[in-house]
Amino acid sequence: QVQLVESGGGLVQPGGSLRLSCAASGIIFSFVTLGWYRQAPGKQRELVATLTSGGSTNYTDSAKGRFTISRDIAKKAVYLQMNSLKPEDTAVYYCNVASTVRSYWGQGTQVTVSS
Repeated sequence: QVQLVESGGGLVQPGGSLRLSCAASGIIFSFVTLGWYRQAPGKQRELVATLTSGGSTNYTDSAKGRFTISRDIAKKAVYLQMNSLKPEDTAVYYCNVASTVRSYWGQGTQVTVSS
């Protein structure tokens, strides 16, 4: 059974930083695309960043230059380092692991950027 557990969310002031973590179990980590998505109140879930099995990264425009996605294959973990946070980054952040046949989601972690 595949499980994804996010952590690291919280309340941070504008300009601050947070590091989100996602621990995966029940899946071979080397051959999947890893991703972080977010959903703000009243909005659709949107892509934040992805990391392919080959190491290629992709970021939504608003995250470029501020966020970094990374992984630790041995630990089966994926991370999202978020710097220079803005109030518009406030959302529930979800970890995603996608193989060729299925996509898995974590339960989400709340990130609130407010003074």
